[in-house]
Amino acid sequence: MPETDAEIFDGLVIDWFADHARDLPWRRPGFSAWGTLVSEFMLQQTPVVRVIPRLEEWLTRWPTPAALAAEPAGEAVRAWQSLGYPRRALWLHACAVAITERYDGVVPNDVEALRSLPGIGDYTARAVAVFAYGGRHPVVDTNIRRVIARAVDGLPDAPAPSARRDLAAMDALLPADVEASTRFNAGMMELGALVCTARSPKCELCPLAAADACAWRSAGYPSTEVPRKPKQKKYEGSDRQARGALLALLRATPHPVPAPHLAQAVTDPAQYGRALTGLLADGLIIALDDDLFALP
Repeated sequence: MPETDAEIFDGLVIDWFADHARDLPWRRPGFSAWGTLVSEFMLQQTPVVRVIPRLEEWLTRWPTPAALAAEPAGEAVRAWQSLGYPRRALWLHACAVAITERYDGVVPNDVEALRSLPGIGDYTARAVAVFAYGGRHPVVDTNIRRVIARAVDGLPDAPAPSARRDLAAMDALLPADVEASTRFNAGMMELGALVCTARSPKCELCPLAAADACAWRSAGYPSTEVPRKPKQKKYEGSDRQARGALLALLRATPHPVPAPHLAQAVTDPAQYGRALTGLLADGLIIALDDDLFALP
């Protein structure tokens, strides 16, 4: 994309974001870097509407990494409740411990330092560096990949992820101005979440389409087949549901739970065994003896 076109593209996204950005806690002035990190952990595979109340509860109880690090990891698992994928709670607790021990309780602002923390990958490290500290780095999530695929490459959807390709594509669009680059990262993410959605894009509301800056629209919306991920198996009756039932019982019980009582949470003995074995292997529960279990 020519430099002048990139500047037009950036301006359209930034101006649209200024008028249409959702009022989310992590976008408000004064929101802490720790809060941003916690929100990024929670937002992985969990909708915003479910994250907001849990995030507020979490930061009220643990406003700093040191506050969380001072408690057992099991309390993080208990407070995670219904957010799903509870190993994130263990990683977040381990992250709080590392920040407390290695960085005097202050979330680092450097991407590589952030990547060195437990449970933090490249996306989360870049997101915290950009949205908490205003660093100039390309940030790429599923929404941003889809906007670039359509608007820049003229594809109906993003191809398989490629960190090198995706970061280079976003970096080519990123404004040189540091403050503008932060707004652009957030604006691209919001545009993909609200307008340039996967199944029913609202092209009539898109600032890029209105300015004829979307290659996919200009090409007549070609429907080239793009490989998609296989659908996730149904939750109802799954081993994931069984794991959730065991964790829910342990969360609701302030003392260790005997195995016969725990087994009542799952009707299928074989499924109970798989769920229990998996939770023990993941460190989400611990065995105090052969017949007594608790959160870590």
